[in-house]
Amino acid sequence: MHSEIKPLNFLMIENLKKEFGSTVAVDSISLAIPKGQIFALLGSSGCGKSTLLRMLAGFETATSGRIILDGRDISSFAPYERPINMMFQSYALFPHLNVYENIAFGLKRMGIQKSELESRVDEMLSMVKLAQYAKRKPHELSGGQQQRVALARSLARKPELLLLDEPLGALDKKLRQDTQFELVNILKNINVTCVMVTHDQDEAMTMADMIGVMSEGKILQVGNPHEVYENPNCQFVADFIGDINMISGSIVSVTNSNFAVQISESVLHAESALSLGIGQKVTIAIRPEKIFISRNINNSYSNSLKGHVKEIGYLGKSVFYLVNIGDGPSLKVMEINSERIDGSRINIGDPVICQWHPSSSILFSS
Repeated sequence: MHSEIKPLNFLMIENLKKEFGSTVAVDSISLAIPKGQIFALLGSSGCGKSTLLRMLAGFETATSGRIILDGRDISSFAPYERPINMMFQSYALFPHLNVYENIAFGLKRMGIQKSELESRVDEMLSMVKLAQYAKRKPHELSGGQQQRVALARSLARKPELLLLDEPLGALDKKLRQDTQFELVNILKNINVTCVMVTHDQDEAMTMADMIGVMSEGKILQVGNPHEVYENPNCQFVADFIGDINMISGSIVSVTNSNFAVQISESVLHAESALSLGIGQKVTIAIRPEKIFISRNINNSYSNSLKGHVKEIGYLGKSVFYLVNIGDGPSLKVMEINSERIDGSRINIGDPVICQWHPSSSILFSS
């Protein structure tokens, strides 16, 4: 009899597909997620991310493909047979039960002995720092506290895999930001593997070890937050993650990995590992925060475009500029507000120069 070999990746999704009639909601997705990792599925509404999560939970049956958890094929398992718990955006707390009873509910259904049940609930209450609220009903709690009760209830049964569907979507922006780190710390401390679905880019970037960007049922790129932001593999991912400028042109010269691109009357430079030749149509993508805006030329930058300020948005921590560049598209520029002194050195209508380094450009074949 051979001993079971544990896979390197705790959760493996193999060519998973879901069709609703003639509509393909999830299109042959494959993923490998190590134990203890927080993996975020990021995409706009209708891209298939929630359907994929529901297939992992067993609420939807895959049309084809396999789900392998810790070496076991669970594709045909009913939801209650899977060592998986799912936390919904609405939290789905029982309004007539107090915090303690909400957390204990699933454990009672498992038939756990009273002493172990009490110990487990106390452990969960301590973990989410709600021991003093044990006797309160959900309506007596803040949104953040309700979120922690739902998390404690999901973790009380010690699932091998935790699924989070828009876990912080019901919270206001400030509370959501504060709760992100709190939630990550809890998940990391207990070393639970987690797949979360969100359309909030900041949430995915802050919480996840790895991100899968989805569109039309497919995962276009998988990488850590830095990789998908700084090195998007296609224009969709570049445009979906954060703000970005897209400038079209054609290659006029190539020197090693440095490309000179003709943009109307200007020539811009970009560094790239792509194999492209002279005359090819390309798009230069540049993040707004990578651009230096000034009234005067700065010779330390290789790229420069002249224009006039069309709009200014003061955002507190930063200032947003929309700059008209000749006949081309307006350029978005983000400047960090690093000084408390009045930053009105540039005004609407002012002539400015937008500059950046070739290494800051992302090059795509058009």
